[in-house]
Amino acid sequence: MTVITLKGKIDKKGVLSIKHPAFSPEKEVEVTVVIEESKTYDFSDLASKLSWRGDGLAWQKKIRNEWD
Repeated sequence: MTVITLKGKIDKKGVLSIKHPAFSPEKEVEVTVVIEESKTYDFSDLASKLSWRGDGLAWQKKIRNEWD
């Protein structure tokens, strides 16, 4: 048994094409498809809860100067 991991993209029609030079024509194979769901986070619960006191630009310049 040979295991090959490939990444592909499903087109707009729902078709996934897999081409690899090691594949033999007309040979039966077993294919496993793993689809990772994208997780989006709803930041609305943080709205108006984070506050910044001070000048953000001045703070960035200060910490960047620490690298020099």
